This record gives sequence, structure tokens and C-alpha cells, in this order.
Amino acid sequence: MRFQTPLQPATLLRRYKRFLSDIRLEDGREVTAHVANPGAMTGLAEPGMRVWIEPNDDPKRKLKWAWKLSEIETGARVLVDTAIANRVVREALEAGRVPGMGGYVEIRPEQRYGAGSRVDFLLRGPDRPDCYVEVKSATLARQTGAAEFPDTVTARGARHLAELAEVARGGARAVLLYLVARTDACSVAVAADIDPAYAEAFSAARDAGVETLALGCAADREGVTVAGPLPVLGL
Repeated sequence: MRFQTPLQPATLLRRYKRFLSDIRLEDGREVTAHVANPGAMTGLAEPGMRVWIEPNDDPKRKLKWAWKLSEIETGARVLVDTAIANRVVREALEAGRVPGMGGYVEIRPEQRYGAGSRVDFLLRGPDRPDCYVEVKSATLARQTGAAEFPDTVTARGARHLAELAEVARGGARAVLLYLVARTDACSVAVAADIDPAYAEAFSAARDAGVETLALGCAADREGVTVAGPLPVLGL
């Protein structure tokens, strides 16, 4: 997935109201950038840290900058724009780069299922059950190399797990796919201490037959791509 415009390095001044941030460009100008992330962004939104932002000249957009990546002290980059995860995963599905997900001829995004929800992707192919894929972007890391999800309580995430479990019980294929959106991560696990209800729903979903997959990623100023499978550590 290529960014519309190559990202520019900058310095974070502050994040506020969840979706807004004040940024200092390298030429000294201070601008406001949108950040598409409703989560806690633990360790990714510290004032003074290096960030990467995308400019735009769309007259319909109120803000002319969007915060896409954070760069931590080690130089690793983290995708903070959660809206990008589905685009990255879709390209990987279309290119046959998701292990165990080949052979499907249709990839339908945002399909209705469950109790008024939309699954990220519905895959269909000949002589195989439909495959429902829910994508989550994992950015939290409290130990070196170990990503976690979620970074805050997510009732929506627990509901999606329950709905995937119902899909699996009904005979279709259900997959929870974590895009591990950090270039320094070697695995992903559930942050049970942050959201016990999500952890419980995760265990129940796997018991019901929901598959769990994880993909690492590579990120630079030009774009984001998948970088191979990673293990999902159990509870």
C-alpha cells in the first residue's frame, strides 16, 4: 500500500481530542494533523517523538496533514493510522501473500453479518465455505519485540469475536487476522490485563473454531506492506 504522497518527518508536540495532533515540521512550522486512531496509542504519542505525516491538497479536507507513522527510539516505525490496515491486508489477499488464504476468487469488503455488524472481508471461492475475515491493527508493545492487542478496552472487538464464533459454529470459515503494525515485532498476544472481556471472548472464539493469524509489516515514507506471518501467542 503506497501513500498518496511520500511522508514527511516531523516532531510531535501533542495529541488531543483523540483525533487531533499538533506537529512541528522540519522547517519550523507548526501544523495540526489528523490521526485516525481511537485507541490509547501507548508509547506512540509522546511529545518530542519523531513522527511521519502525509500532506494533502484536497480542498474538501479541513486538515492538510495526516499523521501516519510514529518512530520510536530504536528506529522502529509503527503504523498509527488504523484505517490503513484493511488496505494493506486487502493487497496481501489479492497478491496471495496471506498463508492459508489462497484459492478464493472473490474478496468482498465491508459485508454485513452478525447483529448489525460488518465484517472486514468476505472471501468466496469454488468448492469451499465462505471465509469471514476480521482485521485488527496491533500497535502496543510493552516488551521488546512482543506486540499486543488491544491497547484499551474494546467492547466492539469483543462483539466481533462473538460474531465470528457464531459464523464458525454455522459451518463457515472465520478468521481473526492481526496486522502487527510495528516493524520491530516478532509475535502478537492478547493484552488480557487491559481488557479481560476481550481476552475471554478471544478464548471462546478459538474454542468455537475461529482461526487466528498475524502478519508483520514493513513501513517507510513511501508505504506499508506485509512482511510475512507472525505467531499469535495463546492465553
